[in-house]
Amino acid sequence: MTIIQLNDRQLKIIDIVKENEPITSETIAAHLNVTRATLRSDLAILTMTGILDARPKVGYFYSGVSEFNLIGNNIKEKKVRDIMSLPVLVKKDMSIYEVIVNMFLSDVGSIFIIDNDDILCGVVSRKDLLKATIGASDINHMPIGMIMTRMPNIVTINQDEDIVLAAKKIIEHEVDSIPVVERDENNKNNLRVVGRISKTNITKFFLELADN
Repeated sequence: MTIIQLNDRQLKIIDIVKENEPITSETIAAHLNVTRATLRSDLAILTMTGILDARPKVGYFYSGVSEFNLIGNNIKEKKVRDIMSLPVLVKKDMSIYEVIVNMFLSDVGSIFIIDNDDILCGVVSRKDLLKATIGASDINHMPIGMIMTRMPNIVTINQDEDIVLAAKKIIEHEVDSIPVVERDENNKNNLRVVGRISKTNITKFFLELADN
């Protein structure tokens, strides 16, 4: 049976929790002489796979690895394409107001921006749109391209990548979702958006594993 390969730091975290449970993330970080932010993705993986259990205001507990092999096998078999959802795309010349309406109607946390050739060129989040509405900007006429985060400062993922990698990217970069992309046939430097993977997609996947 296939087992997820844990890195050295994750194995050390398991040992620390075993010996000191319940233990907070701050104390774990102190044991390893790193920051809490450094451990964020490691702790997320260990809790999502069921090795550790996290209880608010208490800390982390060791749950065991008796079911981990089975869970790990299911995780490794699934790729981003298996759980991604349809992306919400808008053109870069669309007004900020129109994008806000699109976000509200689509009920998403971020929207991906494309140029006239349908190539990914930006992304906006709820926070970006909130800042624009609070400011003195004329959101009815200002194009979304004026406030979007631009390439290459956009975190992306390929649909053939592992779900665990997608979870790590979302956690490490503290974003709601990331675009699933593929290279444009005519220009490999250009990215076309083929999907969207979010915290919700990943949470639903792990809940399905738990139910099964």
